[in-house]
Amino acid sequence: MAEILHHMQTTLHREKPPRLTALRGLQMEEHGDPFKILIGTILSARSRDESTTKVVNKLFATYRTPAELASADLDGIKKLIHSIGFYNVKAARIKQVAQVIVEKFGGTVPSDIDKLLELPGVGRKTANCVLVYAFGRPAIPVDIHVHRISNRLGLVLTKNPEQTEEQLERIVDKRLWTKVNDTFVMYGQNICLPVKPHCGVCGLKDICRYYSTLARSSSSCTIELPSTHQSRS
Repeated sequence: MAEILHHMQTTLHREKPPRLTALRGLQMEEHGDPFKILIGTILSARSRDESTTKVVNKLFATYRTPAELASADLDGIKKLIHSIGFYNVKAARIKQVAQVIVEKFGGTVPSDIDKLLELPGVGRKTANCVLVYAFGRPAIPVDIHVHRISNRLGLVLTKNPEQTEEQLERIVDKRLWTKVNDTFVMYGQNICLPVKPHCGVCGLKDICRYYSTLARSSSSCTIELPSTHQSRS
């Protein structure tokens, strides 16, 4: 995996210096504040990084703490995040999460995955993102990019992100876990796209199952993998 990550980073910087992912940017701007990482991850679901970053900045300019967000007017939250997808659902969700953090965890985001999973609507990807980006703890958050690229490369052969996470944890050195999500997400956004991936510039095509079994049988790399079930964030 160390070699794969190295090739990804080399390709990214050679072809197109990548912008920071929304979570990496938030981690740096907010010095890894666990609450802001958690809320930012929830807001990022099914949304573009650019939209997430703008909305998160607006939200935290008004509500800085779990207590402030927990007591906020729901319509006020909706107004701040209305430009992001599914803003009605997300507004209610982040308010609920803030309330539970205040009432059950004394205003502090837990650093234990089992406790994070007790928060309303928080699944393994979101919980693992908090562990990695807020607490620097080893975990592999598996989103659509990590799931897609892991299967394309042939690292795993799985039907859903939960299975991908389980298998990656078995085969990847734990010291590299915190690097997987950020690198794979940037690669998925810039090189290994869902449709028409840039196989020609990819430094991993010689070991890629997708490239060898699908792309070479076509005149271009436009074949998509079968759709797979995506879990909640």
